[in-house]
Amino acid sequence: MLAAVSDARAPGSTERPRGGLPDARAPGSTERPRGGLPDARAPESTERPRGGLPDARAPGSTEHVRRNRAAWDRWAAEYAGPGLDNWAIAEPCWGIWGIPQRQAGVLPDAVDGLDSIELGCGTGYVSAWLGRGGARPVGLDNSPAQLATARQLQDRFGLRFPLIHASAEQAPFADASFDLAISEYGASIWCDPYAWIPEAARLLRPGGLLIFLVNSVLLMLTIPDTDGVPAAERLLRPYFGMHRFEWLDDESVEFHLCHGDMIRLLRGCGFQVEDLLELRPGPGATTRHPLATLEWARKWPCEEVWKARKLATSASR
Repeated sequence: MLAAVSDARAPGSTERPRGGLPDARAPGSTERPRGGLPDARAPESTERPRGGLPDARAPGSTEHVRRNRAAWDRWAAEYAGPGLDNWAIAEPCWGIWGIPQRQAGVLPDAVDGLDSIELGCGTGYVSAWLGRGGARPVGLDNSPAQLATARQLQDRFGLRFPLIHASAEQAPFADASFDLAISEYGASIWCDPYAWIPEAARLLRPGGLLIFLVNSVLLMLTIPDTDGVPAAERLLRPYFGMHRFEWLDDESVEFHLCHGDMIRLLRGCGFQVEDLLELRPGPGATTRHPLATLEWARKWPCEEVWKARKLATSASR
C-alpha cells in the first residue's frame, strides 16, 4: 500500500498502506523503492480484462497471494502496537493523516444491523469500529500472523467477531452474504482488483455497499522510487498501464488502477459508483510517513476512498 504505514500513535491506516514503502522505521526497511513502475514482465499490467472476473485458476493468479502472505507474516509483529492504538480510539480515523470519520465521511451514517466483511482486515480495527456501531462484522485476512494479533486484541477488548484466514480473491462465503464490504489498505491494494472486486460483488446482497481506501492515483504517479523522499510536483511514471507493482527488495506485490479502468471494472461487476472521496488533511495534520508533505497533501489528494453500490440487477459472477 503505497501510503506507508500510518503513525503508530495516530489513528488510521496501520495496515501498511505503502505503494512499496513499509514503515521507514522498521529494521531493514530503509531504501525501499516505492511506487515503482508496474512490472513490465507481468502480463496483467498490459493486457487486463476490462470489468470482468479473470479465471481464478489462471497461471500466476495465486503467486502474489503466496508472496503477500509471506511478507505480511514477517511484518505482522510491527503492527501489534498500532493495532492496539486503533482498537482503543473512540472515533474511527482514516489514512496516514488520521482524518476523523466526522470529517472524512468514509462510513455510512448508520451501520447498526449490517452484516459486514472486512477484506484484508489485518489487526481487525475497522471491524471493531463497525462492531461497536452495531454491525455484525467478519474479518478476513491472508496472513495468519496478522489474524493472531487480531484475536489477541479481541481478547483484550472483549469484542468478538469471526476472523477468517483466506484470500479476498476467493472468500469462503456464500453469495449475497453481506450488506457492507470494506477495505482500508487491505485487499484494496494487496489483491488483484480483477479478482477481489468481482468477489466482493458476489458476496454483497443487492443494494450492498463496497467501500475501499487506497493510495491516490496522483500519488502513485509522483512518488519517487527512493525511499524517504516525498511525492514530487511532477509526474514520474506513466498513467496508462497501471496495475501490478513490484519492489526490488521484498517479495510483496501491490495493485493500483487508473480511474478509468477502476470505473469500468466496478460497472462491469454490477456496481454503481456513488462517490470518490479525495482525502485532504487539515492544516495542522501531522504524519510520520514521508509519502507527501502536508503542503502537497493539501493541494493534491494522496489517498482516495471509493464507494460503490451493488445494483439489484447485478450480473456479478
